[in-house]
Amino acid sequence: MMSTKTMLAIPAFVMAAAVPMSAQAAEVQIASQGPVVELNVQEIVHSAPDVAQIGAGVITRAPTAQQAVQQNAQAMERLVEHMRALGIERRDIQTSNFNLNPDYRHNPQTGEQSFTGYTVHNQVNVKLRDLKRAGEVLDALVAAGANNIHGPNFMLEDDAEAKDEARAAAFASGKAMAENYARMAGYSSVRLLEVSESFQSYMRRPPMAMASVRMEAAADASTPIEPGEVGTGVTIMVKYEMVR
Repeated sequence: MMSTKTMLAIPAFVMAAAVPMSAQAAEVQIASQGPVVELNVQEIVHSAPDVAQIGAGVITRAPTAQQAVQQNAQAMERLVEHMRALGIERRDIQTSNFNLNPDYRHNPQTGEQSFTGYTVHNQVNVKLRDLKRAGEVLDALVAAGANNIHGPNFMLEDDAEAKDEARAAAFASGKAMAENYARMAGYSSVRLLEVSESFQSYMRRPPMAMASVRMEAAADASTPIEPGEVGTGVTIMVKYEMVR
């Protein structure tokens, strides 16, 4: 999958604006006497993911803040212990959100609100390294008391190789297009003036796993999860001068 955005400028003379030199940074001045072609090129490399992230948490409600927090702490402790029993290391379990909020009930007849207690939201992010166990882990989290589950989100733990591949493809494509523009304009070659890049990650997410997973499901009938592929995208901006 590739998308390009092309801008063609034909100035008589182009020079980057001069910036005073400093001890921290200096701007390189680039001059061009021929027409300049500017291209935005995107390349996406698809790979099989090797890790997944699952958000698992517990929501508790109680008349007082202390009760709500205590109940939540007990539930989360059971949840973390269950994850450890599944073989998930502590370094792969990280608290991502904790909220304590008062609850009110609105009376539509009087328009008044009455205080009903407190709600605690506690969430952890779990990094799963054995993707074949994703469905099993989701079912186990529900069985352990998790009632707020998000994910899994699949990704590459180290995407450096995928970025290199996408970068090389984008640069080659950009140069080929610039050379094509040069030939159409009657020039023989191009000279690179500038290049910059940005990265994106693209995840093909399966349907979100919610706390409605059946707790009574048989051990050999876990929630089906398909990792599919993830995309690593590189977008580069290149400027070339057309030369004779």
